[in-house]
Amino acid sequence: MSRGGSQQATLAALAANVGIAVMKFVAFLFTGSSSMLAEGIHSVADSGNQGLLLLGRSRSKRGPTPAHPFGYGRERYFYAFLVSVVLFFGGGLFALYEGYEKISHPHPLESWPWAVGVLLGAIVMEGLSLRTAVRNANRLRKNRSWTRYIRDAKAPELPVVLLEDAAALTGLAFALIGVTLALVTGNTVYDGVGSVAIGILLIIVAVTLARETKSMIIGEAASPEIQRSIEDVLRADDVIAGYTQLRTLHLGPEDLLVAARVTVAGHRESDAVAEALGETERRIRDRVPIASVVYLSPAPAVQREREREREEDEGRIR
Repeated sequence: MSRGGSQQATLAALAANVGIAVMKFVAFLFTGSSSMLAEGIHSVADSGNQGLLLLGRSRSKRGPTPAHPFGYGRERYFYAFLVSVVLFFGGGLFALYEGYEKISHPHPLESWPWAVGVLLGAIVMEGLSLRTAVRNANRLRKNRSWTRYIRDAKAPELPVVLLEDAAALTGLAFALIGVTLALVTGNTVYDGVGSVAIGILLIIVAVTLARETKSMIIGEAASPEIQRSIEDVLRADDVIAGYTQLRTLHLGPEDLLVAARVTVAGHRESDAVAEALGETERRIRDRVPIASVVYLSPAPAVQREREREREEDEGRIR
């Protein structure tokens, strides 16, 4: 559901942004509005961003290779990070520059009905795109707040589309307010102020996206709920007397590496230990389907005690 939902939301956002970009540039040609030009560039950047998300999604499906034995799942995070870069430079900084130019060298708006009409049409299209993203995100969000959902999400596409669409709608409102005030007062400085507000908004969204995707690129552990599920399997297993150094790492949104040092109960032959741990790994995968790679390393009881003491000492030091 998450895979199909994020792709559906991305495609909906791409279609909306391409159509909106065309309308905005047509309106800019007739009006000369800097807010409209900034919004047009923003829509082009957004269209490219959706293309980057789809490209990252496609490339991440490649299987493991000798050079990349755990596959290419993290490419989705890399392309999501590129989205934040494009949004920062192609949207935010450009909008700030256009706003500065308009405030420094104001000129009257032309054919204002084009500007207002396109902005209203763009608000409708962006609203439909955002509704699609919200509907798909709600299937995964459950009772979490939107802020918590965006921070916890491991698949980058839906959070990116949500933030982009929300920023686009707010930016359109800024542009509409700027154009309206310029028409009512006759002072086109308000049009430039609208562009500056759009630029600041896009920079904030870009920094937020960069911060969240950076965490996944560096390497992020599974959620506490998933880690508790893995621990429940280990504790309930009669073969395992104890475990230490449980580590999890997302290799991609739907791929998780699980590793732990375990102590096998009783005296068993090496073949029996390997077979028993193989069954434990299978139960972990059954409980946590995204656990695509599971390593359980048997440790002697004495070594386990030493590792536990070392972890307790490290905890006291922290």
